[in-house]
Amino acid sequence: MKKLGMLFGAAMLASTLQVQAADKLTVLLDWFANPDHAPIVVAKARGFFEKEGLDVELIEPADPSMPPKLVAAGQGDIAISYQQTLHPQIDEGMPLMRIGTLVSTPLNTLIVLEDGPIKKIADLKGKRIGYSTSGFESAMLGKMLSNAGLSSDDVELINVNFSLSPSLMAGQVDAVIGGYRNFELNQMEIEGAKGRAFYPEENGVPVYDELIYVAHKDKLDDPRLKKFISAIEAATVYLLNNPQDSWKSFLEVYPNLDDELNKRAWADTLPRFASRPAALDIGRYERFANFLIEQGLIKTAPPVETYAVELR
Repeated sequence: MKKLGMLFGAAMLASTLQVQAADKLTVLLDWFANPDHAPIVVAKARGFFEKEGLDVELIEPADPSMPPKLVAAGQGDIAISYQQTLHPQIDEGMPLMRIGTLVSTPLNTLIVLEDGPIKKIADLKGKRIGYSTSGFESAMLGKMLSNAGLSSDDVELINVNFSLSPSLMAGQVDAVIGGYRNFELNQMEIEGAKGRAFYPEENGVPVYDELIYVAHKDKLDDPRLKKFISAIEAATVYLLNNPQDSWKSFLEVYPNLDDELNKRAWADTLPRFASRPAALDIGRYERFANFLIEQGLIKTAPPVETYAVELR
């Protein structure tokens, strides 16, 4: 009987270890780790994932366009992505589903030098605007210009690759589209050139979720997804209540980010995190999909429930 009990105990231990191993979760970031990912990093550093029985691995992509594609191919559990790219991906037939929101406001901006001649968007007529990528950023700029009585024909677009703020500070362009309000503006000020931002959501572009969590649409019954979102909500509450302690926890995981730029970005990003990450604003997604149709970036706007969900 004693030997039988030992065998039973060993079997139970092996079973427990198997369950724990099954709770490993892979999260593919949209870019290198930065303050935009604070709730995820805090959830890992402060034990919120562990409390949910999750062993979460965070992976920084070599190519930022790949995470949603890898999740769609079953090579990752969750990807950090963007609402503005989710719609075109759904239009292309990718089997993705939005399961939560990370950053619930746009971060994108149109930036000029604060002490320069551009005081309003209409002043950009005949000026040079730098950009990094076409597609959504071009559509966003076009709408902002249209809202100010201009068109894309009234400006000169210059591809500055990913050298947005440097090209603006060097006078190579008069404005840049696509700079993040929590990073580029801070970087410019640190380097002695304060910027002025025009916000798309105040200039004709519908409000959208900048960063979202996506998973494979056929794996929504995976219990790890609900546990992940639950841990993220708990971590976000902790983060908002304890920003300085959370900053220290963030640096324990990524000590290389302990500099003035990331410290400022941390403070500027805090109010933009979704305090209810699972919550879904259907009207917001419908309005933004219609905007993308008007801009020719997608062909149709399927029902929101076919590509975005609240995990319950």
